[in-house]
Amino acid sequence: MDDLSNYLLPDHPEAEVFTSAEPAVERLERLYQEATAHLSAHFNAALRDGRPAARVRAYYPEIRLTVNSFDKVDSRLSFGHVSQPGTYATTVTRPDLFHKYLIQQIGLLIQNHGVPVTIGLSSTPIPVHFAVAGNPNVSIPQEGVLDFSLRDIFDVPDLATTNDDIVNGTLSQFPDGAMPLAPFTAQRVDYSLARLSHYTATDADHFQNHVLFTNYQFYVDEFEAYARAALADPASGYTAFVATGNAIITTPDGVLAPSTKTPQMPTYHLKRHDGQGITLVNIGVGPSNAKTATDHIAVLRPHAWLMVGHCAGLRNTQALGDFVLAHAYLREDHVLDADLPIWVPIPALAEIQIALERAVADVTQLEGFELKRIMRTGTVATIDNRNWELRDQSGPVRRLSQSRAVALDMESATIAANGFRFRVPYGTLLCVSDKPLHGELKLPGMASQFYHTQVSRHLLIGIRAMERLRDMPLERIHSRKLRSFEETAFL
Repeated sequence: MDDLSNYLLPDHPEAEVFTSAEPAVERLERLYQEATAHLSAHFNAALRDGRPAARVRAYYPEIRLTVNSFDKVDSRLSFGHVSQPGTYATTVTRPDLFHKYLIQQIGLLIQNHGVPVTIGLSSTPIPVHFAVAGNPNVSIPQEGVLDFSLRDIFDVPDLATTNDDIVNGTLSQFPDGAMPLAPFTAQRVDYSLARLSHYTATDADHFQNHVLFTNYQFYVDEFEAYARAALADPASGYTAFVATGNAIITTPDGVLAPSTKTPQMPTYHLKRHDGQGITLVNIGVGPSNAKTATDHIAVLRPHAWLMVGHCAGLRNTQALGDFVLAHAYLREDHVLDADLPIWVPIPALAEIQIALERAVADVTQLEGFELKRIMRTGTVATIDNRNWELRDQSGPVRRLSQSRAVALDMESATIAANGFRFRVPYGTLLCVSDKPLHGELKLPGMASQFYHTQVSRHLLIGIRAMERLRDMPLERIHSRKLRSFEETAFL
C-alpha cells in the first residue's frame, strides 16, 4: 500500500453513521465536493506553477451497510434489500446527479433492515480526469503542453478495475470482503458519464428516466415538433427541450442554437422537473452503436428504454407501415456474446408489452382483432450484417423461418439484451419499412412517402407508452424477471 505521507490529501474525516437517508446523502455530497475541489485546485496550480512537490490524491466517498440477520424483509420490491447477512459497500460519484436515486435506495435499506448506513471515504482514488470534467473553472491543456506526465502526479482512470463484473454476475465480493451494494462502482459510472457527453453532445444531467432509441433522423424531427407542442401546453408537465450541444428551449417558439459538433449519437431530452420526461437517442445503424449507447446510459438507472425504429418485414402478409411488437428475440448480433451468453433467454416484460399494445390502440383507434390488421407480435431477429440479403439465402432464411421471426433489424435484440443484463426494463415496437424477401425494397420515392405518413404516428405511440409506464408504481415496472439469485440491493 502506498505511503500516504507522500501525498497531498484533503482532510480525511471519520466515517459517520446515519439512520435517515437525507442526511446520509448530504454527507456523500459534501465528501465528494471536498475531494473534487481538492483535485481541481491542485490541478489548476499544476497548470499555473508546474509540477507539484508531491503526488495529489482524493478518494471517492462510499456507502457501507452491515446486516446481521436472516430476518424476512418486504420482498414485494425487487430491490431495496440484501439477500443474506454480511457487509455491503459501494463507492459513489456525482451524488448531486443521483440525489433522488440515492435517497430512495438508502431509505429502503434502512427501512427494510432496520440498520443504519455508514458514510465515509473509500480506498478508491478519484481519477483527475473525472474530478475536473465539466468544471468551468478548470481549463484542460492540450497533449504535450505540460512539462510532466499527469499520471506521475495524479490518479488516472484504471481500466483494469473499470468493468461490468458486478452486473455480469462474476464479482461476488470486493478485496476487503464486502459484497457489492450497487450494480456499478463509482469509477465505472464516471467512465460512462464521460462517454455519454462525448457520444451524445448533451450532459448527463439532462437525461430523463424514460429513453427511446431510434435509428433514423426523421424521428428526431418529429420529436422536436412534439416537444414544442408539449411546451405550449402547461398541463403536459414538460418544462424544457434540450438538443445536442445542450441547447435548451422552454417555450414552443424558442430558438435552438446549432451544435458546434455533430455527435455520433444525437440525443434530445423532453424534460420534466421530476426527471420523468423522455429522452430520444438516435443510435444510427448497427448493434455496436446500440451496445455502446446502452452500456453508458445504464449507469443513470433509467426506469425503461424502448426501441422504436424501422425493420424488414419477413412475412408476405405484412404491409409497409405495419407495426411489430417484439415478444422474443433472435440474437445474431454477437456484440454481447462475451457478456451475456447466447443461451440466456431474453423474456418479454408484461408491463412493457401491455403499455406498448395499448399505446398502439390509443393512437390508431383500433381494438382487439382489428388491431391485427396493422400490428404483429412475434420474434424479432437482430443481425450484424446490413447486407444479409446478398448472402446465400438458404441458410439465413431457413433460420429466420425456424425461429418464427416476423421482422429483422440491427439493434433491437442488442438493446433488449443489454436491458436484461443491466436490469433496465426494455421493449421493442418496430415499423416495417421494407420487405426484402418479397421484392419490396426501400426505394427513395417510396421511402419518402412512407416516412411522411408513418414516423409521426410511430413516435407518438412510443411517447404514449412511456407516459403509461411513468404513471405506474416503480415496483411494477422493475420486474423480478430481471433479478438474479443474489442481486445488489440498489436498483
